[in-house]
Amino acid sequence: MFFEERVQKFEYKLNDTDDQIIDYILKNKKNVVNESIQSLASNLFTVPNTIIRFSKKLGFDGYAHLKNNLKEEIYSEQNEIEDSLHSNLQRTFDLIDINKMAVVAKMMQQSKRVLIFGVGDTGLFCEMLMKNLKIAGKQSEYYIHRHDIIHGINQLTTEGVLFLISLSGETSQVLEVAELSKSKGIKIISLTHFNRNSLQELADISLFCFAPSEMLNGYNITDKTPLMVTIRTLSEYYWNLTE
Repeated sequence: MFFEERVQKFEYKLNDTDDQIIDYILKNKKNVVNESIQSLASNLFTVPNTIIRFSKKLGFDGYAHLKNNLKEEIYSEQNEIEDSLHSNLQRTFDLIDINKMAVVAKMMQQSKRVLIFGVGDTGLFCEMLMKNLKIAGKQSEYYIHRHDIIHGINQLTTEGVLFLISLSGETSQVLEVAELSKSKGIKIISLTHFNRNSLQELADISLFCFAPSEMLNGYNITDKTPLMVTIRTLSEYYWNLTE
């Protein structure tokens, strides 16, 4: 996983001091891989322990692990490694945040009802999640049509949860539903491709997979396998809560 992707994944853990470290590393990436922790701390007017804590917040064992990751990233950028089924899956596994998964599973368990919405090809995955929740006795429904989900939201109380799937995070119908739910105080969980997007900004908690948009002869051939992996992982977390 690239450095900036880790920053986005774990941004909920970061503070202002961490932001300064991030800014320095992004501007001096090639120098940092050869810089000692004492030198980096001195340049940032802080102490080595702060750098170590920052590294661990991003999921590294320590500063040396962070530097090795940066070296691999620079090599990858220079060799222009292309996305593939294997790399999409690997990056999706890297994106899975066990703390977030646990929070989302608990949020759904404690809700009285879960509504799931997506349009187009994501409808199959909405149905998959709904079935996985119903297996464990959770009252849940999925919708793929605008008028159905709007009716469902109007019947939903603040004790319910809305789960929205949009790989781009910019699907107009999904954003409309998110804004309506937000105005009613309903908790929103989003699942998108790993990028900055409008749906992520509206959600109370955001989950990600790595499924960049792909087109062939004018047809959308975006790999949906990472989406299925994330839903399956979340479902297993939920099942474990109900055992």
